[in-house]
Amino acid sequence: MTPQPRAEETRSRILTAAQESFARYGYDATGVAEICRLAGVSKGAFYHHFPSKQAVFLQLLDHWLAELDVQLEAIRAGAETVTQGLVQMAGTAQLVFQAADGQLPIFLEFWTKAAHDPAVWQAMIAHYRRYRAFFADMIEAGIAEGTLRSVDPDITAQVIVSLAVGLVLQGLLDLHGADWGQAAREGIRMILDSIEVQ
Repeated sequence: MTPQPRAEETRSRILTAAQESFARYGYDATGVAEICRLAGVSKGAFYHHFPSKQAVFLQLLDHWLAELDVQLEAIRAGAETVTQGLVQMAGTAQLVFQAADGQLPIFLEFWTKAAHDPAVWQAMIAHYRRYRAFFADMIEAGIAEGTLRSVDPDITAQVIVSLAVGLVLQGLLDLHGADWGQAAREGIRMILDSIEVQ
């Protein structure tokens, strides 16, 4: 095995072990030694790839959202209209819930840690702001293309993000309690019914 693939494999094992440990024991109760033990690596290998436990934690957050970002951008690029794109994006919600199955503890750990750690809060809020900007830009495009009424793009984006976050939290707390993909589609349809040009 060449050095580059070996390094990627080690990094991947560290991330997997950290995710399992954070989910099982929580961020504060998880130490670098425990992550190394689960990953089967030395502390030197850990610190070669990550400067701190917090860096691993933030990398997990970024990794969690990276696939969602790719999906949203692809849908936006392929949609004929903004309204079509928003409905298609809501349709991907089921995939988000399936990917999150069993991940409730680590997802909640992100939120909990953000309340007490300024660096984690900064990372979390940066993602929320990025999603709000993404959807505000879409709303502006919908107004420009004539499919959406002249509404405040920022407020509309905040409502869309609030719907998404609320559904994700409910879905994580009660994954099988409802068809969360359908709830996302119906929710975005309700929003669009109030702002779409008829």
